[in-house]
Amino acid sequence: MQVSHMLSSFITILVLHCLLLSTFVSCSSHGEITASTNHKNIKGNAHKLSSQMISYMAVHGLLLWGSMGFLMPVGILTVRMANKEEAGRRVKVLLYLHAILQILAVLLATVGAVMSIKNFENSFSNHHQRLGLALYAAIWMQTFIGFFRPPRGTKRRNTWYLTHWIIGTVTSMMGIINIYTGLKAYHKKTSRNTGIWTILFTAEIIFIVFFYLFQDKWEYIQKQGLILGNDNNNPQQQPAPASDQDQEINVSTQRDNQKACTGKRNALRNLFD
Repeated sequence: MQVSHMLSSFITILVLHCLLLSTFVSCSSHGEITASTNHKNIKGNAHKLSSQMISYMAVHGLLLWGSMGFLMPVGILTVRMANKEEAGRRVKVLLYLHAILQILAVLLATVGAVMSIKNFENSFSNHHQRLGLALYAAIWMQTFIGFFRPPRGTKRRNTWYLTHWIIGTVTSMMGIINIYTGLKAYHKKTSRNTGIWTILFTAEIIFIVFFYLFQDKWEYIQKQGLILGNDNNNPQQQPAPASDQDQEINVSTQRDNQKACTGKRNALRNLFD
């Protein structure tokens, strides 16, 4: 598909190039005037965009960054922490924190969607807008699924958990991808440099992924620390305690020795008497 698209684009460029060469001699002066006019129109549109829309685009991007690029991944990390804890108060706190973070993420995304509908041209002619529309539907679906959680021990709970996990994970990943496409679209429309924002967002995602992977190894590291601590406290191996059979043998030997000593004393008394 990509190869055919590249070939069609190349053929289109060749056709346009031939047409331009055929009309260049007769319309050179007219082409220069038209190019100058188009250049002025582009500058005017850029100036108009920078004065009316850039601030809205920046706020829209920050809202979605905070929603899908931060709160949703952190909410996933908190529920993973809750799954590794035993039942108790800490598990409830982590689950409530997960719910609060996800609700805040949905609210921020909703505000961003309202800004997009109200202020932007939603022609859905690019990947960023189409993916954003799908994500808005997915996060609200995920919210309703989260509220209608069946009780534990039922068959529906397994289906609910699998559905909730898949939709949440895919939505978070697609949201991160859409933030990158949004930064690219912002640079394309405003001609402003987004390199520093791309670097910051990438560093944040790397840290979240590292923490995500580190969660699986934390319990193992703690166990290794306990084992090493026990080895340091006991550098020399203590002798193994004697078994019951060995203790009975020792007692029997002591009795025999006592009897032998008593017999020797009696024999010496009889000899001197």
